[in-house]
Amino acid sequence: MAVKHRLSVYLDAEMMARLEKLATKERAAKSAIAEAAIISFLTSDDADRWEAAVTRRLDRLTRSVDRMERDLEFSVEALALYIRAWLTATPPLPDSSQAAAQAKGRERYESFVEALGRRLAKGQRLSQELSEDVSKPLGAVGKPVP
Repeated sequence: MAVKHRLSVYLDAEMMARLEKLATKERAAKSAIAEAAIISFLTSDDADRWEAAVTRRLDRLTRSVDRMERDLEFSVEALALYIRAWLTATPPLPDSSQAAAQAKGRERYESFVEALGRRLAKGQRLSQELSEDVSKPLGAVGKPVP
């Protein structure tokens, strides 16, 4: 593993804003972006520059795929646990209640889809909320402290 050295750089406000926007968009550290830019600047050979750019992009894609794989694994596991609990706890309905239960189910499903659409439009993610809840200290009752 290569030893890294610290470098302080001064940027004007506009350049810093552009760097922060790119770092947020790419989900990458500002120092990684700056390092990639310096490498690109110092690399005189076009083939090396192209290879470095491809390597950076592949690294970024690998991290993105790793995050998606983790999130998908979490989602599948949570869904499986919910289904198991629901199937275990929900008794079958008598035939006389089927129509009313189906109507109520459709109503609840429509409400669920609307709520999901609102959350997705706002950019809210359950995984973010859960990680925030996990990082909060627990109160006396065992619930996260707001």
